[in-house]
This record gives sequence, C-alpha cells and structure tokens, in this order.
Amino acid sequence: MRIGTVDVPSQLALAPMAGVTDAAFRRICAEQGAGYTVTELISSRALCYHDKKTFSLLRQFPGEHPAAVQIFGSDPACMAEAAQIALEASGADIIDINMGCPMGKVVNNGDGAALMRDPERAGRIVEAVVRAVPVPVTAKFRRGWDMGSCNCVEFAQILEQAGVSAVAVHGRTRAQVYGGQADWNCIRQVKEAVSVPVFANGDIWKPEDAVRILRHTGADGAMIGRGCFGNPWIFRQAAAALAGKPIPPLPPLAERCDTAVRQFELAAEIKGERVAVLEARRHYCWYLKGVPHSGYYKEQIVQMNTLEDVCRVTRGIKRDLK
Repeated sequence: MRIGTVDVPSQLALAPMAGVTDAAFRRICAEQGAGYTVTELISSRALCYHDKKTFSLLRQFPGEHPAAVQIFGSDPACMAEAAQIALEASGADIIDINMGCPMGKVVNNGDGAALMRDPERAGRIVEAVVRAVPVPVTAKFRRGWDMGSCNCVEFAQILEQAGVSAVAVHGRTRAQVYGGQADWNCIRQVKEAVSVPVFANGDIWKPEDAVRILRHTGADGAMIGRGCFGNPWIFRQAAAALAGKPIPPLPPLAERCDTAVRQFELAAEIKGERVAVLEARRHYCWYLKGVPHSGYYKEQIVQMNTLEDVCRVTRGIKRDLK
C-alpha cells in the first residue's frame, strides 16, 4: 500500500504499544516480516519540554523504513510543535497520532481515546500536525468511547477531511479497554467510508487471523498488537498465510530463547543494562508462554538484574526445557 508519499511493502504492521515496541523489539519484528513499525506512544508535552528520557523513545533501529513515530496529546499547537521535534530527532517517515489509548492516565488529560468524545478537536489536531510537517500524518483510534457512542466511521471521515493519509482502527471501545471481543464490522464500515488506507487492529492472535481480518474488513493492512508478545514469528507466519503458503512452525525453543536474548542485548545498548533487564523480565515470560514446565524459570526471570542473569537463566531453559 501507499501512505501518502510512503510505500509500505507489506500488509503486516506492528502496532504501537507502550512499554513493548521499543527499537529493539521493533527490529526483531521487522526481521520476521513486520513491514511497518511504529514507536511507543510519546507525550507531546514531554517533547515540547525537551525531556531527555522521552527523546530516547524516538530512537530508531538501523534501516528502520518505513517507520512512524506516534505522539499523543490534545492541544493542537503543542501537537504540531511535538511533531516537528519528533520528525527532526528521529528522521521518521510518518507521524502517527494516538487517539485510541484507553488508559486512565492518558484519557484523564483529554488525550488518547478521550479525543473520540471530541471529534472536532481531533480534526483540529490533525490539521495542525499536517501543516507542521512535510511527511504523511496518520491516526489510530477505536470503535468509540463506549457502546453508546460507536462513532468510528464519522470520526474517520472527519480525520480524512482534516488531512490524514491513513488510519488504524482497533475494534474495541475505550470502555472495553482490552477485554471482550474486537468488532471487525466497524473496521469494515470505516474502510467503506474513507478513501485513505485502513489498518485493521484487534484480536489477531494467530497467523490465520490476519487473513480473516483482512477478508472480513477489506482493510489494506493488518496491525498486530498483543498477538506478537513473545512471538515475533507471527509476522513471518501471517505473511505465509496471506500468500497461501504453508505456515512455518515456530522455531525450536532454544532458537526462540536466543532471539529473546538478542532483543534484550539490543535494548541494553540503547537504554542501559539495568533498565533493559528490568523490562526483559516481562518480555521473557511472554517468550515462554505455553512452554510446559516453565514455571520454575519464570520465577527466575522475574528476579533477573543483569545480562549475565539473562544468560544464566537461558542456559538452564535450554538444558531443561527442550
């Protein structure tokens, strides 16, 4: 597909997720077939205040193209300034606007999914950002705020008129957060209502789901979120499914562990060993999801503090959990 002036070589995208899609994990997913990657959501206010920790979230892995930086906020002027700062600091191909985050600390400030209750403001934000940067601007949002206000179709039309080059739609309301089931019908309705490319997001847990969601919605791309936790190989498998080819099996456990370790080492190069290993505790448990008898090693994982701890635990897993 084509997002504005940017060619996207695959129908498979990695969804932006706070605390998950850092440069290290995006790199691993891209190597496995994610054709489009987006940063964690980044505060526009923090960028405008030039917060050093926030700037680290803008870092991209070598050769990350096409790539998007996602920012969130509710003040058009601040969002426009933040978009300029983010683009200059990252060299990203696309600026994405988060209008779907359901978490309280975001929506309580009027940001994220709260913008679905104020479509006119959302439109003004898009207009301001589009004017501020020379790259395509996209937006990610939800079915609606709650079941009484499922306004994603009208919302998408307002954003298209304001100048977005593509949209991503999560088939849940803000009230659902991540519970219940995603409604793919609303994504189809958005696709039928706008002319810009549409990414379908929600409940892509296995490679066949990518085929199903694209067939059901008619969307241009499938954006995979929680289904890739500890499983970047879902992109390679989904690509095979979309091509009508046999779905390759997961690599052996030892190879999956090596990939996890590489991810953590890449993260340590960017954010330091201490922070990277603390974050690795959660990721490594995801890599072991469904592995029989892995409980003992998960207890070890949540106590890791150094990369040597990571390697020690990995040696044990390879030895005992073949």
